[in-house]
Amino acid sequence: MRVVVQRVSEASVTIDGRVEGAIGQGILILLGIETTDSSADVDILVAKLPKLRIFSDAEGKMNLSCSDVNGGYLVISQFTLHASTKKGNRPSYIQAARPEQAVPLYEEFLKKLALVSNQSVQCGEFGADMKVSLINDGPVTILIDTKE
Repeated sequence: MRVVVQRVSEASVTIDGRVEGAIGQGILILLGIETTDSSADVDILVAKLPKLRIFSDAEGKMNLSCSDVNGGYLVISQFTLHASTKKGNRPSYIQAARPEQAVPLYEEFLKKLALVSNQSVQCGEFGADMKVSLINDGPVTILIDTKE
């Protein structure tokens, strides 16, 4: 599983002209699921993300977690995170999990993140054409891959 984590002042996702999810301060999580992923990968990310110290303390140092600042979570499914660009100019998505595998893991991730973080987790819609808006705070953008 691969995620891009962005510390945000605010973020939202719009589908067909209506806002489906929105948060204030927190983290936007772009979630990519690949063919070799399982519940173990979900557990790794869910254990790490709420504790990831990327928010500034009173001295301006990144010592606080999303939980520490009572931040929100917005999760967007993002199969393109597993694009391979090794050959040619057209990315290959062969490593990205098919919906029949990815949807259950995506839903498991949402449920477990909400449980572990004790927060309502906002999300987009798997497979939908989504418009994501955000104000990246910092900017702080971190890539986490459970296979590395």
